[in-house]
Amino acid sequence: MPPILLDGKSTAEAIRHEIQLEVTEFQQQTGVVPTLAAVLVGEDPASQVYVRNKERACAAVGMRSRLIRLGKDTSTAQLLDLLSQLNQDQQIHGILVQLPVPAQIDAQRVLDAVDPAKDVDAFAPQNVGLLAQGRPRFLPCTPHGVAQILARYDLETCGKHVVVVGRSDIVGKPMALMLMQRDYGLGTRFANASVTVCHSQSRNLAELTRQADILIVAVGKPQFVGLDMVRPGTVVIDVGINRLGDRIVGDVDFAAVSPIAAAITPVPGGIGPLTIAMLLRNTLSAAKLQQGTTS
Repeated sequence: MPPILLDGKSTAEAIRHEIQLEVTEFQQQTGVVPTLAAVLVGEDPASQVYVRNKERACAAVGMRSRLIRLGKDTSTAQLLDLLSQLNQDQQIHGILVQLPVPAQIDAQRVLDAVDPAKDVDAFAPQNVGLLAQGRPRFLPCTPHGVAQILARYDLETCGKHVVVVGRSDIVGKPMALMLMQRDYGLGTRFANASVTVCHSQSRNLAELTRQADILIVAVGKPQFVGLDMVRPGTVVIDVGINRLGDRIVGDVDFAAVSPIAAAITPVPGGIGPLTIAMLLRNTLSAAKLQQGTTS
């Protein structure tokens, strides 16, 4: 039986439509247009593409975006000064600093400087702490995208063994925190998992991944997970996106693994589109919080 192909593109399109309706209602109620400020430092080609996609996504749902470009020689102090201004600007509801930043910038100081109420990437220590306590202000965009595709395909995590390969602050750690909660906002059926977090240095990694009912891979290595690492009937979520020659591939060897998977995300067209959709969701949520309404 062929696997269920978890289509992130169509799922993200449905979510964006829902957000568009909510943005219209919010604007009618308050007269406020949710606005995202994106800060791009330097000239990294991939970052320019990502920021452009975020601008287009904002416009498509009726939000505003403000792109602030800074030169590659920008200092940490200059960037912190800009963030202070954006924090105080009541017309800006969400702030993101596109990563990576040039080497001379202290990225952690920069991320820590974003007002937690405008931290739509959910990187701020306060927001990470709230997530760990099971009462998130915002859910991190990529893990939330994973949660959404599981929920919308009715792939329950409650009582399941979820193995997360990768321990990054952006995906692996917050993904594990979300799944082990009693409920983080999507209902108990999509929380309450037994979670194992491992990574490329874990001993007997294949033995761990083969125990998974749901395998989430975010290790940043092209086609790292092969057939020998996946038990037949597993749900496989591939968060990776890597350039391999002239192809874009994930962290999972899709051709090898998909025939035995119960369900699997493609790359591209899997989690990537959902990450941007969740950024829009967080920007709208931030605007509602700052206007004192959550309706």
